Amino acid sequence: MKAAIVGVTGYTGIELVRLIQQHPLLSIGTLHSHSMHKKSISEFYPHLQQLCEQEVEVYDAEKIIEKNDLVFFATPSGISKELVEDFVSKNFPVIDLSGDLRLEAADYLEWYKKEPAPKAMLDQALYAFPEFTSTKSNLLSNPGCYATAAILSLVPLVKNQLIELDSIILDGKSGLSGAGKKLTEASHYVSVDENMSLYKLNQHQHIPEIVQFLQGFDEQLETIQFTTSLIPVKRGIFMTSYVKVKENVSFVEIQQSFEKEYAGKPFVRLQPEGHLPELRQVHGTNFCDIGFGLNEQNKILTVVSVIDNLMKGAAGQAIQNFNLWAGIEETCGLLQVPLFP
Repeated sequence: MKAAIVGVTGYTGIELVRLIQQHPLLSIGTLHSHSMHKKSISEFYPHLQQLCEQEVEVYDAEKIIEKNDLVFFATPSGISKELVEDFVSKNFPVIDLSGDLRLEAADYLEWYKKEPAPKAMLDQALYAFPEFTSTKSNLLSNPGCYATAAILSLVPLVKNQLIELDSIILDGKSGLSGAGKKLTEASHYVSVDENMSLYKLNQHQHIPEIVQFLQGFDEQLETIQFTTSLIPVKRGIFMTSYVKVKENVSFVEIQQSFEKEYAGKPFVRLQPEGHLPELRQVHGTNFCDIGFGLNEQNKILTVVSVIDNLMKGAAGQAIQNFNLWAGIEETCGLLQVPLFP
């Protein structure tokens, strides 16, 4: 099958190129950018020389449909909702990596501060979390990066009613690539190097995404406390969750809930008891590694999950969703050994 990539010159788009290039059953069709085109992709990214020399073209929906079998939208939020209708009306498969189709219209307006997609489009879109949901739709909305790490940390606990729902505190730390390619004062080298900064306090757009999904396991969940920080690494998310365990819930029950939930889930790796994951052990991969420990004195459970934000948090998960949608092996093209050291 051939896949088009819209927004190919961004970090997520170029990660899709890397993954599709090595996928045995998927190949690169056409590449598109609104701002940079009429050049080979290797002119923008010299590391692709002799690997991918295709021209980056101006966006053209009709050409994408004619020359491809599906399209990935690796565009910033606010763009795909204006363009996806060209494909939805023809039932052409779309995997959208932006936030445009993840939320109900009112929530999108509140948290993204932009006009939402039409209701008919939102009704057709499927929030595709590969560990938990079906991909039987031709309009898939890929989860957000922070949301992925948070949801994987919490589903076994919420689903099995092991924690006090009003105790959830999430502390997410992201590498600089999570901020996108556009340079800002906050992402300037002198602002990031040897520094850590917290941003979007109580305003991050992944908050309603996390709550919305977890409410599918327990509708009594109302809110979470969620902070996001920028750390001086290129890629990766380090998510620390703190929750109060219900009275009489044991560590063994917690452990069993995680083991049962993720048995047979190839991209979730539970750490041995007493070990917590490090960011570097998932670098360049689609894995989410999870470890946890319980303070028996105050019944606070600490859960640590790590992902590569460009992989399991974006492009890798999109390919995982493609594999499931296409009915092929879920791990196809995604079993990279982590980069180490």
